[in-house]
Amino acid sequence: MTLSPVVERPPARGGRTVVLGTVSSDAHTWNLVYLQLLLEEAGHRVINLGACVPAELFATACRTHRPDLAVVSSVNGHGCTDGKRLAAVLRADPELAGLPLVIGGKLGVDGKLGPAQVAELFAAGYTAVFHDGADRVRFLEYLGRAELTTTGRPG
Repeated sequence: MTLSPVVERPPARGGRTVVLGTVSSDAHTWNLVYLQLLLEEAGHRVINLGACVPAELFATACRTHRPDLAVVSSVNGHGCTDGKRLAAVLRADPELAGLPLVIGGKLGVDGKLGPAQVAELFAAGYTAVFHDGADRVRFLEYLGRAELTTTGRPG
């Protein structure tokens, strides 16, 4: 059997380039497949890093692909804790300091996050936080906002 090479398509007109992955402790992949399909159907180009992404690898991918947006998805309930560590690495890099950074999914082991935990994620550098069960329409609307165009590409 011969495998086809991966073909990276440019985003559709008005589409974004998105780097997508999980926090380093999260081995779930179905959420990433779902988000990739959702984003691609909406005309965006997705670089899916997969599960258990070390923060340094996430940063390297963002510097390499120069996305309009980085999306972190978590299902294991450690998204808040591990997401803050990931954001610290990305925000410490001058090339990535202005990159829009989104986190969503099951971010706390007790279910939805409280206002203090959401505030911690924003303070860590996330530009949007989507709780478990967040409306996908709201997420796609966020991607369509004009400010991502002007602040998105690092460097």
